[in-house]
Formats: sequence, C-alpha cells, structure tokens
Amino acid sequence: MTTSPSRVDDDRGCLRLVLAVPLVLLTLIAAYFCWIALAIQPSGPWDDDAYAGIVLSCVLTIGAAGAATVLWALPPVRRVMRWWWTGPALLLAVIAAVRWGMGG
Repeated sequence: MTTSPSRVDDDRGCLRLVLAVPLVLLTLIAAYFCWIALAIQPSGPWDDDAYAGIVLSCVLTIGAAGAATVLWALPPVRRVMRWWWTGPALLLAVIAAVRWGMGG
C-alpha cells in the first residue's frame, strides 16, 4: 500500500509563495521608512521639520510592521507560514520605536 501526499500538502508551497508576497512587501516598506528615520539627522533642537519627519517615518514603520504581523496572525496564513516570517518586520518596529523614543 503506497500513500501519496495529500492534496493539501501539495498546495502549501504555492500558498506559501502567494502569502509571502504581501508579507515581504510590507516588510520592505517598513525597512524603507525605518532607514529614512535613521538617516534623518536634525541640524539642531530647532529643526522641527526633521523631528516631524523622524516621527512620521517611525509611525509608518510601525504601521507597516503591524500590518505584516496582523496579516500573519490570520489563521489561514499561520497554518502555512512559520512565526519567523514576522521577525524582520517586528525587529524594524522595535528599531523605529527606539528611534522615536530617543526624541527623534
């Protein structure tokens, strides 16, 4: 008696690829805004525009990372994607939170 893989197991690779696209795109968006938050250097304490840019970049980083985490938290996604898929996005959110907490 030979057993062949079930149809569900055969579709997981394709489903993983499809679900990886939005997760990777959201992580790349978070990385871009995190990079901007780290690259902006205020000229001094009076540079309100630079501080506002840092805060906005941090908020967008945390938002994109949060969206990636929420997407992963959906039960159909969790079944085929491992938890570490959200690791880079969460790390970027932590970096952005630290940058934001440092006063911009």
